Amino acid sequence: MDEKTIQSQIEEAIFNYTIGDTALAKSSLEDLLKTHPKETEAWHALSEILWSEKAFQEALKAAEQAHSLKPNDLHINTTLSRIWVQIGDQKKAEHYNAQARMLGWKEDLKSSDKTSEENTL
Repeated sequence: MDEKTIQSQIEEAIFNYTIGDTALAKSSLEDLLKTHPKETEAWHALSEILWSEKAFQEALKAAEQAHSLKPNDLHINTTLSRIWVQIGDQKKAEHYNAQARMLGWKEDLKSSDKTSEENTL
C-alpha cells in the first residue's frame, strides 16, 4: 500500500469519527495499524478518539506509540499532556506540556526566520 492510500485511509477514519461513527473510525485505524504499525498519524488519531471516549489508558498506549515514532511532534506531546491530566499524573502532564511549548516556540522561530528572510528580499 502506498503512502497516498495510507493517508487517505487515515483521513477517512478521521472523517468517520467527525460524523459520529466512532466504531468504524477506530476499527479502520486499528486494521491499518496491524499492517502499518509505524504510521504515526494513525496512532495519534486513534489516541485522540480513545481520549474522547474517556478510555485514557488505551489512549495513552496509542499516544506513546505515536511518540516513540515521532517524539518531537507538537501535537503528540500535547495529546500526551492531556491524557496524563485525565489519568491524574500532574508531573507527567507538565512534562509533556513543556515539551509541546518548546516545540511550538521552535516552530514560531522557524516561521519568523522565514518571514524575516522574505521581507529582506
